[in-house]
Amino acid sequence: MRLVTTAAGFALALLSVPVAAQDAAVPPGATPSPPSDTDPPAALTVTGSVGLVSDYRFRGVSQSDEQLAVQGGVTLNHQSGLYGGFWASNLAGWGTFGGANMELDLLAGFKFKPTEAATVDVGVTWYMYPGGFDNTDFFEPYAKLSGTAGPLSLTAGVAYAPKQQALGNYYFNGTSAANGVYDDEGDTNDNLYLWGDAAAGVPGLPLTAKAHIGYSDGNRGLGPFATSVAPTGKYWDWLVGADFVVPGTPLTLGVAYVDTDISRREAAYLQPSFSKGQDGRGQIADATVVVSLTAAF
Repeated sequence: MRLVTTAAGFALALLSVPVAAQDAAVPPGATPSPPSDTDPPAALTVTGSVGLVSDYRFRGVSQSDEQLAVQGGVTLNHQSGLYGGFWASNLAGWGTFGGANMELDLLAGFKFKPTEAATVDVGVTWYMYPGGFDNTDFFEPYAKLSGTAGPLSLTAGVAYAPKQQALGNYYFNGTSAANGVYDDEGDTNDNLYLWGDAAAGVPGLPLTAKAHIGYSDGNRGLGPFATSVAPTGKYWDWLVGADFVVPGTPLTLGVAYVDTDISRREAAYLQPSFSKGQDGRGQIADATVVVSLTAAF
C-alpha cells in the first residue's frame, strides 16, 4: 500500500473537510445531567441506541440496497476506560453470506486521556454474519484521537485489518463471480481505512452540524462468496449533514448527504453481489441523502 501518499492525502483532506462521531450516552446537542456531589461515580455504565435509517451506508457503500435498515447496539463502559459491546444491522443480502442476512459487530477497547484536551480510543471490531459462512467474518483493530478546536469536536482515526480470507481476492472478474467459480480460493489480503470526523453545535438550538471524510485501501475485487470491504480497492467517501435532538425526548433526527468517488461502471460490476435477493434498483455507491431516527440511552 502507498501509505506515505495515502497519509499525506488524508491529512490534507482532513484539514479541509473534517466528521462527527457522537457518544451514544448523550445525544448531539443535549446537555448531560451533572453528577451528584454525594454519590460516587458508577464503576460500570451502559449506553446504547436503536434506530431506523433510510439506507445503511458502510464507508459510503450501501449495505441495504438503498433500502431501510433497523440498527442498534449496546456498550458496557468501565470507569477504568475499558469497554465492550455489540452493534447490529439488517442487510439486503449483499454478497452471499447466507444465514440471517445480518451484520453483528462485536467490539472491545480502551479509552484514556493523555492530556485534558485529548482522548485516545484503541480497540478491535469483529465483523460477523450470523448463520453465514465463517470465512466472511473478519477482525479490524482501530485507533482514534479526539479533541476540540474552538467550537469543533474533532476525531481522526485509523482502522487496519490484517490479512484474512474475508478480505482476499477470490474472483478475478465479474464472470467468475457470477458463475461462482473461484480464481484464487483461500487468498488473503488486508485493508486500511483512514477517516476524519468533525461536529459543531449550533448556538441556541439542539442542532449539530457534522462532516466526515474517509479513505479505503484494500483488495480490488471480491472475496469469498462475492463479498468485499473495499469493493474497488482504493476510494474516498464523504458525508455532510446535521442531527436534531427532539426536545424532551431521547430521539435524534439525522439528515446526511453521502457520496463516494466510485464510478458508475465500478458500482455496476459490484451491484449483483451487493443486492443479491433484492431488486438492485439503485447504484450502491452513488450520492444519496440518508435520513435516520435514533433513540439513545
